[in-house]
Amino acid sequence: MGNFLLIPLIFFGVIILISAFFVVKQQTAVIIERFGKYHSIRQSGLHLKVPLVDKIAGRLSLKIQQLDVIIETKTLDDVFVRLKVSVQYRVISQKVYDAFYKLDYPHEQITSYVFDVVRAEVPKMKLDDVFVRKDDIAIAVKTELNDAMSDYGFDIIKTLVTDIDPDAQVKAAMNRINAADREKTAAQFEGDAARILIVEKAKAEAESKRLQGQGIADQRREIARGLEESVEVLNKVGINSQEASALIVVTQHYDTLQSIGQETNSNLILLPNSPQAGSQMLNDMVASFTASNQIGEAMKNAKKKKEEDEE
Repeated sequence: MGNFLLIPLIFFGVIILISAFFVVKQQTAVIIERFGKYHSIRQSGLHLKVPLVDKIAGRLSLKIQQLDVIIETKTLDDVFVRLKVSVQYRVISQKVYDAFYKLDYPHEQITSYVFDVVRAEVPKMKLDDVFVRKDDIAIAVKTELNDAMSDYGFDIIKTLVTDIDPDAQVKAAMNRINAADREKTAAQFEGDAARILIVEKAKAEAESKRLQGQGIADQRREIARGLEESVEVLNKVGINSQEASALIVVTQHYDTLQSIGQETNSNLILLPNSPQAGSQMLNDMVASFTASNQIGEAMKNAKKKKEEDEE
């Protein structure tokens, strides 16, 4: 009978002995209470507690944690916007007692402070400034949270404004404004490109005409030099200048007829082909030059006389 009762007692003793040992994981703190009163804090490793007297009241992670808070508020230009603020925090290892006993719901407390700060800062800004100055909002939230949560044993590592979401109609309007601005810029670039193309084309045409004129001038200068040499050669064989000029004109006249006749795509052209035609052309040119010189001399004399009368 005694042996029968001894077995349960031994079994019960083993269970109590085993329950006296417990393990605390890395980056974790365990709070031990004795008869409902705080007794100690245990860090990572194997620990021993008094069975039936001590109990594990709670475990706190010392790792960095993140809390995402969604806030809807209004900007200075009366645009409702939703912001997502990510708060990265951790329990201070030296203040585990404060974190466990002073604050029941740290998430709700942090969320309340984030709401308070964001709804105080964002209404001071226009919508565009909210996007540009989101880091200022994050810094303001971190500063306020650090001042408030350090007394409760929490360290705010970093706060980030990870999302800014205006109303759908506002986003559509912003997209239209952006698209219109880009279309305007594209039109300006296209206009500048067209203008540059026109200017460059005009410059090219002007340069082409200049070179063409220069070529014609060089051609005529060479022709004149060749005619001068031809006249000199004819003078050496006893042909005077007038006869030499007539001979050259006749020769060029027939060269022109030959060149036109060799061109298969030429239109119909009626030209005189007798030798007298070349002589007549020369006489007409000489008469024209003479008349032009007389007119120029008369205008020069009239201008000179007018200047003398004015004096």
